[in-house]
Amino acid sequence: MPKKPFFTSAFIAWLVFVSYTSLTSFSGVDTSSFSFNIPNVDKIVHFVFYFNTAILGVFFIWEHKKWDISLTKALMLMFCFAVIYGIIIEVLQYSYTVDREGDVLDGLANSFGGFIGVLTCKYIFSRKGFMQWRDKQI
Repeated sequence: MPKKPFFTSAFIAWLVFVSYTSLTSFSGVDTSSFSFNIPNVDKIVHFVFYFNTAILGVFFIWEHKKWDISLTKALMLMFCFAVIYGIIIEVLQYSYTVDREGDVLDGLANSFGGFIGVLTCKYIFSRKGFMQWRDKQI
């Protein structure tokens, strides 16, 4: 276990935040002061949520260097996690919430955000990027 598990804590906190905001009703909350006249802003929010999920997830795996996993496997694992997690959240919204709805387009926005997130991490850990996936000694 790392001495300071920053990304582990951030990843878990982010998943709790996404789950809570996705499954909680905000019908009694006055959101008029936060309303924007941007078409499909909901899809942008879904994209950003899962973009961050993928990035924090890859850094969570990176933080645990004792895990013997290649960057490619970590990226594939986190992309699959983001897609499955997004589908589960959409199904829960459809099945268990009163005023929230599951939406296929939300699921696609989730998946696209996860995909772009892992591509971003691929660049970050590439030769052109500014971080290394593994130490040179390994």
